[in-house]
Amino acid sequence: MHRHRFLVIVAALLVAVGLACQRNEEKVNSGAAGTTDTSTTSTSGTDTSGTTTTSTAASATTTGSTGGTVSNLSAADKEFVMKAAMGGMAEVQMGQTAQQKGQNADVKTFGNHMVTDHSKANDELKQLATVKGLALPTDLDAKHKKTADEIASKNGKAFDKAYMDDMVKDHEEDVAEFQKASQNSTDADIKLWATKTLPTLQQHLRMAKDTQKKVR
Repeated sequence: MHRHRFLVIVAALLVAVGLACQRNEEKVNSGAAGTTDTSTTSTSGTDTSGTTTTSTAASATTTGSTGGTVSNLSAADKEFVMKAAMGGMAEVQMGQTAQQKGQNADVKTFGNHMVTDHSKANDELKQLATVKGLALPTDLDAKHKKTADEIASKNGKAFDKAYMDDMVKDHEEDVAEFQKASQNSTDADIKLWATKTLPTLQQHLRMAKDTQKKVR
């Protein structure tokens, strides 16, 4: 009788131990499954990050290409834009000199018009060139520097005469170039800008000739 009870107790203990082991095994398996899911989520996050970085880099490259490294303008249009940019810078710089050194009041007034009008035109051209992917010069070339220095070295009436003589010659060339571009440019935006700017240059030429007569 006692032996029978002992066996029952032992059997019960074995069953309890077996159930405990089964539960532990289930917990381990559950934990392993959770680890796998976390690893998958992490990998997905890395892939998304990589995709975003690649997209940003491509966008930056595209933006850079429109800042002066790629242009589909014709050779004639490129030449026109570069000459217009150089001439515009020269006229602003020399206009500033005329404001300071001009002896005749009309010369000073003309210089003021050059600074105001050509600064505006230069800003418009910079924006247009950026859209077209064309890098503009940021300083005068040797030819324009030499002319500007020679005129700036003069004083009084000699300065007024030299400056106005150059402005008449310069604007005669400008008007001819802008007229040509307004008729023959193959780029619609360049053609429109040349057409819009031409009347101002024609007005400058008339003013330059009138002022030139006053300083002879």
